Amino acid sequence: MALASTLLFAAVAYLAVTSSPGWPRVQATFFSPSVALESLPDIARGLLVNLQVLVVGGLLVLLVGLGTAALRTLRGPAFAPLRLLATAYVDLFRGMPLIIVLYLVGFGFPALGLQGVPTSPFVLGTAAIVLVYSAYVAEVFRAGIESVHPSQRAAARSLGLTHRQTMRIVVLPQALRTVTPALLNDFVALQKDVGLISVLGAVDAVRSAQIQVGQSFNFTPYVVAGLLFVLLAVPSARLADAVTARARRRQQSGSLL
Repeated sequence: MALASTLLFAAVAYLAVTSSPGWPRVQATFFSPSVALESLPDIARGLLVNLQVLVVGGLLVLLVGLGTAALRTLRGPAFAPLRLLATAYVDLFRGMPLIIVLYLVGFGFPALGLQGVPTSPFVLGTAAIVLVYSAYVAEVFRAGIESVHPSQRAAARSLGLTHRQTMRIVVLPQALRTVTPALLNDFVALQKDVGLISVLGAVDAVRSAQIQVGQSFNFTPYVVAGLLFVLLAVPSARLADAVTARARRRQQSGSLL
């Protein structure tokens, strides 16, 4: 029944689109097979740039986000300045659109004219993405750290563990297990947003598609680039669903015991 209803809905949607008066023009402008095959090699080479930003930026986001979360969870009045600084960073970059941060970092830092400041769109685009996504990931980590029951910390300290040892051996392993599904969802979002570095001039998949569109006046390269990003994101999305379902089953089995 589910398969039949799905096929019926797909057939109705296909007929509704292809029978519209403007479909031949839309097909030639957005879904041209010849243009797609011609533009695919350049767009695929540009996608490698996006993958490099994804790998480097993803690792840096985890490190910066975890460090920021650790600062926000420090206790005691002596660490109040660090907590305030971390909170201000999270509030600022969670509230600012990524595209604006890309412009500010990508064009603002080179305009300072300082020695040693990189001008590569790859470096500056990655830095902007890390700044924004680290703020989101820091809150995910902080939620995981605070979800660990205080008795766990008290038991670790009673055994003579220092604060650093307690975080590393007791708290973080439990927190990471809790927040893994949320981190994977952020990773899926990051896979899409790495395409925004094209606004800085980096020749990635989106910029390559834009160049092809400018040469052919056909929008099919944009569709090709979008499909490549979808193919990149689908495995991660399914992995995130599987991890979420596994965590739900573990929680349900634990509640029954």
